[in-house]
Amino acid sequence: MVNKKKRTRLKSLSQGRPPTAKPVSTISSKATRNQIRTHHKLEKERAKALVAGDDAKAAALATEIELQGGIEGYQRASLIGQTNERGGDSSKVLMEWLNVPALRKLSDGGTSIRMLEVGALSVSNACSKSKIFDMERIDLNSQAEGITQQDFMERPLPLNELEKFDIISLSLVLNYVPDPIGRGQMLLRTLEFLKSPQDAGQLQDCLPSLFLVLPAPCVTNSRYLDENRLEAIMESLDYVNVKKKLSNKLVYYLWRMESSTAKKMSTFKKEEIRSGKSRNNFAIVLK
Repeated sequence: MVNKKKRTRLKSLSQGRPPTAKPVSTISSKATRNQIRTHHKLEKERAKALVAGDDAKAAALATEIELQGGIEGYQRASLIGQTNERGGDSSKVLMEWLNVPALRKLSDGGTSIRMLEVGALSVSNACSKSKIFDMERIDLNSQAEGITQQDFMERPLPLNELEKFDIISLSLVLNYVPDPIGRGQMLLRTLEFLKSPQDAGQLQDCLPSLFLVLPAPCVTNSRYLDENRLEAIMESLDYVNVKKKLSNKLVYYLWRMESSTAKKMSTFKKEEIRSGKSRNNFAIVLK
């Protein structure tokens, strides 16, 4: 029997991740999907064990995750999924949505258009290749030169507007946060890293903005989240939806920040909005 211990909340995203392990060899599309799904499942179970104070179970799950390939194995599978033959990287969608000619004109004229890519796996995605953006890339487990190893939730806050960003990319990052409250805190924290809307100039129709990508089932098949709920949460943070796209596997959103103060922020609890045994438990909580 496990001794009951005081429940603790994970303070950072890195607490929800296990030790790293050596990457596995090249794997098939089906194996890639299975590895990603298994990794997320084990991660969630481990996060719950940590919060419950069950160190023995958490350690056992960490070992199982490591045997599955660890973070590096997961990242390798994700990188394979971003190759052209597997559909390409999600930043291509962002580039399709942005006013590229206007952005390039500003960039060529000496204006720095800053983008923060959280959970970056590569330095050669569509945004990087465009040479438009002053890119800053971070990840919990950096896999390449040009990607800083850093937890977004522990990143020092900007000291001034010059240290802030025009765009923040959270592509398949929010779903990695192990608990609903942490996801809400991450979304709220993005406001502190985006430039003031007044500085967007002629690009105020799409900047400053948050590019958010999630596995489609997080929105289409969750007990606790659907598009209406997500939109209400984002609007309470003073984000307005500019673009969205739904594919079989992913949902893409571009949210423009109207204000950096979340004046309309409301409380959103974890409450059932759709029933059914086949639903998943993905949720976002704002307090």
